[in-house]
Amino acid sequence: MAGTITALQAQKNNKERVNVFVDGEYALAVTMLVAATLRKDQYLSDAEIEKLKQEDERNKAYDRAIRFLGYRSRSQAEVTRYLRDKGYPADVVDDTVSRLIERQYLDDVAFAHFWLDNRQQFRPRGQQALRYELKQKGLSDEIIDTVLADVDEAASAWTAVESKLKRWQGLGETELKKKIVSFLNRRGFGYEVAYQVFDRAWSAKDLTE
Repeated sequence: MAGTITALQAQKNNKERVNVFVDGEYALAVTMLVAATLRKDQYLSDAEIEKLKQEDERNKAYDRAIRFLGYRSRSQAEVTRYLRDKGYPADVVDDTVSRLIERQYLDDVAFAHFWLDNRQQFRPRGQQALRYELKQKGLSDEIIDTVLADVDEAASAWTAVESKLKRWQGLGETELKKKIVSFLNRRGFGYEVAYQVFDRAWSAKDLTE
């Protein structure tokens, strides 16, 4: 659709985008920054129009990814899956992810630490459960091993149980042990850690009675 630009009009619903008309007909839309490089009566070849369309597709994918990241931190794999689900071709997805990494909007190590900190604060889990969750987020085994090495599983397990102890304070030794071990197992903690937490809880109970 080679031809001459006859109009450049800002979109009514998005002032950051401009509709480009060639020979009186709508040809494509571009960002305001790209529109600033164009002018009325400028001739565009088929190749130039195609290049502008491809560049705009990348800009739209990048903007969509930025909005997606605005809700919370994401892993590279999450952003990749999101853009693919939105129908962007593989080369556009790869280019967008590379730009996000370059500009430090994506960092899988930082994301892994964010995820663990969030879990520790609001819903502590054992290493087994954390490993599964991080794997589901598309993180590599190397990154997972690195961040989990800093996790104090016994401390996390105690944090998970501590708020429940007041509710369980009237239980006997056997019942309390069953409650704690069962609860921690569901959170991905192993039996060894669960028994350590029970011993600590039972000792603390003895001291307060």
